[in-house]
Amino acid sequence: MDFIGEFNVLPQLPESISRLNDLATNFYFCWHKDAQDAFREIDPMLWRNSNHNPVKFLRSVSQKRLEEVGSDTDYLQKLDDVLYEFDKYINSENTWFNKEHSEYKDKLVAYFSAEYGFHESLPIYSGGLGILAGDHCKSASDLGLPMVGIGLAYHQAYFTQRIDATGKQLAEYPAYNFHEMPVTLEKDKNGKTLVISIELAGKKVYVQMWRAQVGRIPVYLLDTDISQNDKEARLLTSRLYGGDQEMRISQEILLGMGGVRALRALGYKPDAWHMNEGHSVFLGLRRIREYVEQEGLDFYEALEAVAANNIFTTHTPVPAGNDAFPLTLKEKYFRNYWESVKIKRHEFMELGTEVQPAGYQIFSLTILAFNIARFSNGVSKLHQKISRKLWESVWPDVPEDELPINFVTNGIHAFSWIGREMGDLFGKFLGKEWIRKLWKPKFWDKLDEIPLERLWETKQALKRKMIGHLHRRMKEQY
Repeated sequence: MDFIGEFNVLPQLPESISRLNDLATNFYFCWHKDAQDAFREIDPMLWRNSNHNPVKFLRSVSQKRLEEVGSDTDYLQKLDDVLYEFDKYINSENTWFNKEHSEYKDKLVAYFSAEYGFHESLPIYSGGLGILAGDHCKSASDLGLPMVGIGLAYHQAYFTQRIDATGKQLAEYPAYNFHEMPVTLEKDKNGKTLVISIELAGKKVYVQMWRAQVGRIPVYLLDTDISQNDKEARLLTSRLYGGDQEMRISQEILLGMGGVRALRALGYKPDAWHMNEGHSVFLGLRRIREYVEQEGLDFYEALEAVAANNIFTTHTPVPAGNDAFPLTLKEKYFRNYWESVKIKRHEFMELGTEVQPAGYQIFSLTILAFNIARFSNGVSKLHQKISRKLWESVWPDVPEDELPINFVTNGIHAFSWIGREMGDLFGKFLGKEWIRKLWKPKFWDKLDEIPLERLWETKQALKRKMIGHLHRRMKEQY
């Protein structure tokens, strides 16, 4: 018998609960517990086994169960309440940004990051940098900040750690199907998949885009795993921080230069460009070439125009954690670039050259970022001090305390991290709007009104919940 093909039979949502699809494709659900309950209540075990992935969950739940909840008046009332809050949130103009900074409402920030940690159902992050980027997007959504994000769609993501029977750590790379993720494939005006192309060392690579909607903020994830590409190009978006240096530099060109092309194809015209760590620094080079080719500026005029609204956040306090490449590799991938913007090889290399203690030179993406951004910062006051010491050679004639590296103090997105029980306690004693008053120090004086025994009871309940979770995970692992 000849194999013809395969097809999937998927359950259909009854009309009464069809808007579960709207919740499933917006990461709003991951920091609103009532939205999660709308899925959990349908099938608690399946919700847990799907790793709390609402798209995969809705593809897996039985049609019979969907019909049951679609006619359950109690469930439908709860869902209506969730959707009312969701619609109010998404459509509200009464945001902090609109009230405090309405003069900038037509401006746009482009935020580039190699990883994003929105939720466990989209595992395209490895740790703190991604979690920070995810929290930035959620907070920008809550505040009403006009922002768009760019990242990469890793089909195997970062490794999953498992411990075998002998105690040895095993690194596994499960393959993810993005059609089962809480993301949407971007289409053009004719309904066809939107595809752009970039050049990598003389080879054309084609890229499609998945949109992760984070509340009000769209984040576009670039994906090369499509039929137009050869096997090597398709692997570019396979693993986060995987492969050799050629893979890394190719991914970073894709993120930076490809990200700019993606935003142009989508019709965005950002007013500020933020590089979350040096992985996306090549966005500045792409923008410089736009000014040279489209506005007739020379390279250094274009560099100043680009640097004026480039922002760079450095995260890594040790030299080894900052990406750098041999000059020969830079020449392979950027010879066509420096020729196109009419500068010499040595002029290009000087933008990122770092001399190593042994005397040889490398090309540092962090130094390049400092040179093409007029706004740079560390992620705490202490980190500012460390970064100034670490990178003082970039500005050899400037006193250390005057080096142009500022600082911000990173926080968290409170709704994502606070336990449901603690949030309910705050809501009872501080008011339901407590989450919108986080930045008002005097408001937190009201914490003293919470009886200590209630606070202790809540902390104990959360601890029992955590221990129960660990027990269950250990049993499953063994």
